Amino acid sequence: MKKRNAWLGVVLLVLLLVAGSRALWLWLDRPIERVSIRGEWEYVSADYLRTQLAPLVQEATWLSADLGALRRRAMDIGWLYEVRISREWPNALVFELIEQTPVARWNDDFLLNPEGEPFAFAPLEVPSGLPDLAGPAGSSEEVLAYYNRLMPHFAGLALSLSQLRLEPRGAWRLQLGDGAWVMLGRRQHGERLARLSASWQRELASLSDHIRYIDLRYPNGVAVAWHGETDFQESEEQGPEE
Repeated sequence: MKKRNAWLGVVLLVLLLVAGSRALWLWLDRPIERVSIRGEWEYVSADYLRTQLAPLVQEATWLSADLGALRRRAMDIGWLYEVRISREWPNALVFELIEQTPVARWNDDFLLNPEGEPFAFAPLEVPSGLPDLAGPAGSSEEVLAYYNRLMPHFAGLALSLSQLRLEPRGAWRLQLGDGAWVMLGRRQHGERLARLSASWQRELASLSDHIRYIDLRYPNGVAVAWHGETDFQESEEQGPEE
């Protein structure tokens, strides 16, 4: 009889613990009443972030919220590079947000971060002064890496690059500041850029305002098209290569 009473006592204790735990869970798992966002942002605003985050937590409760799933959904918000989420007693979630750092425009509708990863910029404005890069789908990392390799070369000529394009067939072309286009082609980039540097330092720099484009795809010479003209300077008899 005593043994039976002891077992009954254990069962009752377990039931009380379960019921108590259930009641405690229900008491703690209340609707989320406050969302805090933390971070330092240069391009996005707190109002924009609150507007984007609000729908994600609208139906969530404090203990039941799946923080991993919330993070994945928050990462889809434009301009966010990293998201960390934690619970804060008694009914708040804290979002630590790191924004993307734009380094270039990409195919008109996107921006690139320093890793060459595209991200959408709408509904925010594009920051001014970014170079305009373009290429086939999946080539953003390659194009940004090549842009970064080209920059020191042209900086040595006191030039900047405003645009860089990788064509579908693999040819490159670029724009010097807001002026002349340079047709670099697919091959022998080092030799062709050296040829451009020599021509630029010799005479083209003083005529830069009149240059429409420079074609480096010739075997030895540099072809120059002038605004309002179709003739070439220093062109070879045979046509350009790729």
